[in-house]
Amino acid sequence: MPRHVIGTALLFSVLIVGVAGAQTQVEPREMAVAGSTIRYLEAGTPRSTTTLLLHGARFTSETWRELGTIATLADAGHHVIALDLPGYGHSEASRVPQDQYLSQALEQLWPTSRFVIVSPSMSGGFSLPFVARQPDRVAGYVPIAPVGINTYRAALERVDVPTLVVWGENDQVVPVSQAGVLAELLHGETLILAGASHPCYLDRPDEFHRAVLEFVAGL
Repeated sequence: MPRHVIGTALLFSVLIVGVAGAQTQVEPREMAVAGSTIRYLEAGTPRSTTTLLLHGARFTSETWRELGTIATLADAGHHVIALDLPGYGHSEASRVPQDQYLSQALEQLWPTSRFVIVSPSMSGGFSLPFVARQPDRVAGYVPIAPVGINTYRAALERVDVPTLVVWGENDQVVPVSQAGVLAELLHGETLILAGASHPCYLDRPDEFHRAVLEFVAGL
């Protein structure tokens, strides 16, 4: 979905966050991973568990700032990292293969942390192999209509991590039928956002934020 189409939804959600969210300090940071610079946004006090926000192909870490997701989570007491994936936003392209990137980046940048990973669409190609191979570092997983389910299906059958599968009812990119498939693989719960499209969190930000806050609080 083009950025200009979602402007109203983003503005509405930012207003909903309110005064507390406006005071949240969101710091841009850069680090090098395998010789390439990556950029991320950070908010909240570092702790043993970090909420990691990835993004879809048409978006960046800034989408989560604009939507109010970073502020919402940080104001609730969570440590939040929103990452520009390699080749997107302000992050340089990387020679590290996509299915190995999160393992290498997170081991280098936050080696002792466990993560609640929020992963929409394209970023499934990064998050699904990480969840499959390093479930001990995953405190919780919130896949949002991710790509790559069939690629990692066999590996995911051996994984059991707390999971909230989120999908838009009217997703025309990744069929909503895949929500049940992924939830069954990971023994997770499913949230279908009524009337929402592929980037369903943009269409129903308040409902999405409430669900993520409840999920993280219950871990």
